[in-house]
Amino acid sequence: MKLEVVVLPVTDVDRTKHFYQTLGWREDADLVFGASRVVQLTPPGSRTSVHFGTGITDAAPGSVRGTYLVVDDIEAARAELTGHGVDVSGVFHRDDSGAFAPGAHPDRGTYASFATFSDPDGNTWLLQEITRRLPGRVTGVTYDSTQRLEQALRDAAAAHGEHEEETGQHDENWPAWYARYMARHQDA
Repeated sequence: MKLEVVVLPVTDVDRTKHFYQTLGWREDADLVFGASRVVQLTPPGSRTSVHFGTGITDAAPGSVRGTYLVVDDIEAARAELTGHGVDVSGVFHRDDSGAFAPGAHPDRGTYASFATFSDPDGNTWLLQEITRRLPGRVTGVTYDSTQRLEQALRDAAAAHGEHEEETGQHDENWPAWYARYMARHQDA
């Protein structure tokens, strides 16, 4: 199962469409089915989209809260959004007591810095800075060039050679080993 779409309840479809397009979200669809209209937009780099429109939800406009948008750099993401005219909260983090404190996490620890913003109806978004995924939390292995893929394969081959040397035997299941290694080390 994969999370494909989050439905946003809105009052003005065109205003909402303009807002998200201003943020650089890709328009995937704007379809009319009888009395219903469905608009689908996707944030840059995301595999999950949002739907909004007419006749697609009975939820109150603005009732979606705290949907996460993961970013590599919380300060850069905040600056980009404010550059588009979006009212974004200041960056904040949880302190040692678990309470929210202003500013980015002192160590810029992964999963630790946040900011929030709302769409025109009040549906809220939580930006979360993730600089390195926790083990086992790979959301998709991608390489932005054939050179990076080639290097990842070379790195996996070298590490696998060491693995076989340590075990003293040929690993018949090397493709699975490579896949796990490459997924764990894609951002290393």
